[in-house]
Amino acid sequence: MAADVRAGLTKPFKELSPRYFYDERGSELFERITELPEYYPTRCERAILEARSGEICMAANNPVSLIELGSGSASKTRVLLDAMQGACCLETYCPVDISEQITRETALAVAQEYPGVQVQGHVCDFELDLERVPVAGPRLVAFLGGTIGNFEPSQRASFLRRMANLLDEDDRFLLGTDLVKDRETLEAAYDDSAGITAAFNKNVLAVLNAELGADFDLDAFEHVAAWNAEAEWIEMRLRSGLAQTVRLPGIGLTVEFAEGEEMRTEISAKFRREGVAAELAAAGFAMRSWWTDPADQFGLSLSVPALSVPVHAR
Repeated sequence: MAADVRAGLTKPFKELSPRYFYDERGSELFERITELPEYYPTRCERAILEARSGEICMAANNPVSLIELGSGSASKTRVLLDAMQGACCLETYCPVDISEQITRETALAVAQEYPGVQVQGHVCDFELDLERVPVAGPRLVAFLGGTIGNFEPSQRASFLRRMANLLDEDDRFLLGTDLVKDRETLEAAYDDSAGITAAFNKNVLAVLNAELGADFDLDAFEHVAAWNAEAEWIEMRLRSGLAQTVRLPGIGLTVEFAEGEEMRTEISAKFRREGVAAELAAAGFAMRSWWTDPADQFGLSLSVPALSVPVHAR
């Protein structure tokens, strides 16, 4: 955190990593966001899972282990767990998240709901610590919710390469991607009328106050969400309402903000099917299946490590 925050706040255009949204309060706020009427991704992804979970299990060769990256409360994942258990193949579920409280609660709840399934919760930053998840295969690794969109292109490429290198030929990778659509729908999803997303965005400042002794005044910043058509991503920013000085004694840093200055806290890239397939291929995957909701707002892809693809199918 110290290295990330120092690097981000000393750039000409300041930025903070979205990974620091997710303390316990941040995780709770995000769960509330997924229930908002403006926030369509969770509903659309759930609709795909409800319609296609059996098909997904078959396409993934009925894996015995499900590893979920960024699991949160695993509310949608239960649809997939039900399908895997119904196929008599589910032995292990491994929720992976950066929040200890949420991971613990999710692991305990799933263990109670699915007796006979071994639950192994892992608290870690899966961008850095994927190797810490030693679960027997064949495995289905699920990265749902469109979280891959929070990575910049170079980060996505690095993350996907590491995933491809970690998986064996019998493993499969299930990826959720939010799709490009009209500006109005996208911006409303990240700037809801109830102000929950604004509170979530400002929570990153509360995390820095708690962890680094910073003195950010949350009321002195305004939530901003805007569609970047050229990059095809939503940017979340915090705009300083006045000229101010912020001190971060935990890292020996003092930062000046001009009135109206904006600091980026998150990108959320949106995708097209052909772009998803190309990024996966460049990382060493082959996309085998693609599913969308009826309105084509969200996509789920199932991929295999390229080493397991027959030569004629490459």
